[in-house]
Amino acid sequence: MTIAVSAVILLGVIVFLLWRYARLPLWQAAICAAFGYYLASSSIGPTIGNALRALARFIAGLTL
Repeated sequence: MTIAVSAVILLGVIVFLLWRYARLPLWQAAICAAFGYYLASSSIGPTIGNALRALARFIAGLTL
């Protein structure tokens, strides 16, 4: 749950910054958000969530 909320916030910030500074039209930002909701409710949503959790575990396990 924590990873999902963090990913949503991060992607929201990225879309906001693209809208604000890269002149992304507001309707395209809305399509990004709608596509995210559609994708999360599809059958591939749990697979994407599992991939994000695996990526987070991988990054947490790196020793630099």
